Amino acid sequence: MVSKDIKEKAEKLRDTLKHHDRLYYVLDKPEIADQEYDRLYRQLKDLEDAHPELITPDSPTQRVGGEPVKGFKAVRHIAPMMSLDNTYSAEEIRQFDNRVRKNLGPERIEYVVELKFDGVSISLLYEKGQWALGSTRGDGLEGDDVSVNLKTIRSIPLEFSREVKKVPKLIEVRGEVYMTKKAFEALNRRKEKAGEELFANPRNAAAGSLKLLDPKIVAGRGLDIYVWGIGHCEGMDFKTHTEVLDYLKECGFKVNPHYKLCRTIDEVIEYCNSWEDKREKIDCEIDGMVLKVNDLSQREKLGVTSKSPRWSIAYKFPAEKALTEVRDIIVQVGRTGTITPVAILEPVHLSGTTVSRATLHNFDEIERLDVRIGDKVYVEKSGEIIPKVLSVAMEKRTGAERAFRVPAKCPVCGSKLVKLPEEVAVRCENVGCPAQIKEAVLHFASRNAMDIENMGDAIVDQLVDKAMIKDYGDIYYLKPGDVKALERMAEKSAGNLISAIEKSKSGDLNRLIYALGIRHVGERAAWVLASHFGKIEKLQEAAVEELTDIHEIGPVMAGSIYNFFRNKENMKILKKLKDAGVNMSALQVPKKSGALAGKTIVITGTLKSLTRPEAEELVRRSGGNASSSVSKNTDFLVAGGDPGSKLEKAKALGVKIIGEEEFKKITG
Repeated sequence: MVSKDIKEKAEKLRDTLKHHDRLYYVLDKPEIADQEYDRLYRQLKDLEDAHPELITPDSPTQRVGGEPVKGFKAVRHIAPMMSLDNTYSAEEIRQFDNRVRKNLGPERIEYVVELKFDGVSISLLYEKGQWALGSTRGDGLEGDDVSVNLKTIRSIPLEFSREVKKVPKLIEVRGEVYMTKKAFEALNRRKEKAGEELFANPRNAAAGSLKLLDPKIVAGRGLDIYVWGIGHCEGMDFKTHTEVLDYLKECGFKVNPHYKLCRTIDEVIEYCNSWEDKREKIDCEIDGMVLKVNDLSQREKLGVTSKSPRWSIAYKFPAEKALTEVRDIIVQVGRTGTITPVAILEPVHLSGTTVSRATLHNFDEIERLDVRIGDKVYVEKSGEIIPKVLSVAMEKRTGAERAFRVPAKCPVCGSKLVKLPEEVAVRCENVGCPAQIKEAVLHFASRNAMDIENMGDAIVDQLVDKAMIKDYGDIYYLKPGDVKALERMAEKSAGNLISAIEKSKSGDLNRLIYALGIRHVGERAAWVLASHFGKIEKLQEAAVEELTDIHEIGPVMAGSIYNFFRNKENMKILKKLKDAGVNMSALQVPKKSGALAGKTIVITGTLKSLTRPEAEELVRRSGGNASSSVSKNTDFLVAGGDPGSKLEKAKALGVKIIGEEEFKKITG
């Protein structure tokens, strides 16, 4: 039995350490020396070691777990973590403002403008002010539970400050985990010394650190966080975004001080422009600004699209440019045979990364730029993502530069290259080209196509290089012994891959159509085609005119689909798939009439017999639209266990609410 005095001493030590953690990690105002902090920490650790029953989840000693974790489980966000649309100019910011004003009418509008951190978006869940879990953004609906790693970030409070008078029952706090420039440079120095591959930029380093399975390693990476809002809250109401930020600061969170409340769009633009030159002065990467409507009730009126809120937008700073030299120009072969020229550059630092390659798009672009091997060129990262060559520094030419010659043959298979009159692209039309095979197989096996788990680059490289497969149709004729013979492939791994291949045969028709790699046919178009035709044979027989009659299928896509099914080599592969037992029909043809035709349905909470994706698939098959947010346009809400705030919102808006069984009857 622990005495009262020892309990009180432990509690006092915990409170003292939490107080100094906040001063040091959140407010940057330390009051004691590191040695004094370490002395207090050791006292608490000794007490807890002697009396384990004194350990609490929010104790400073519990920041780093003992053993590495085996993996991260998926968790569903209560409110989706949506991505933002981007703007790149003052004119586009004004267009955003015009859209907001058009939807809100004569109401007074204020914007909050914040720094856009180039980090990793995360969600922190608190129950009654106590840490519950932390997760990555993932696909916006589900992320990975990386709580063990997030707990190592000392600026994340494990409980709300005790000065807070009102604490919500449940709250999702949203923020951005980042790595400071100083920590990033120190990490890369350590990796270089150890002979390990360096991280390209601080964002990649932060993302990679959060996915490590050993929290002790994460703790040494110097990660930090700024929180910038909430996703969901129960038990408290806020009127404005600035009120939310003030509350988060009061709770003990680290909120970046560089945000401004703007009452005019001119003020917004001025504040955005003011940070373009100042961004290098702070010790973390920022790639733009974020504009948010301040009034939360106005946000409700504005609503969201399928991907992003209508009340917020990102302004990306103009792409950074740099001067470097073209060492060489090579060509790459894509999945559809397109030959793309790539400039090999003298490495140059650009927008937080080291750039050594840049796309030249096509051979017409080389001619337009008049770029030569040995030229000094200006490069930028388009949207700060894809490096590209902007122009040649003609004044720096010496005469020693060499012109690039467009190849007549494929650099991989040696086949003659073809350029169609109506296209800019030059293509290799050999479907047996190894470069195309690898890319085509990887696409075929990808998660949103046939979803063959564990069939990644290393496996595909070996299968193609060793001539074990000549196209993706051969995947289904692999035997366990073939797979086991691959490098680093144990018997269990080989068995798992064969099982995954077998399982993929029963996938739905839309997955197969997407997996075939027909030019211009993405996931949505594949779903439309599967819904319309129901069988691959009917799609195969369709004329261009029939295809263009389908809503969402344009003439270019129709021509591509028609030509794909007129290619003899493609038909041989399709026959391989059919003979192997791959499903060629829609498992359930979507209803064109009925209870869900043209209706918008939201699913919330935990269903007993269906996962969320399965339930949403049923909605689509029944002709309906599966939405992630409740609005006045929602026809009905399917409520499972622990439905959360969507149920309350549906009730407030008068939206019809049904249970799982009724939903299954409607879609059955």
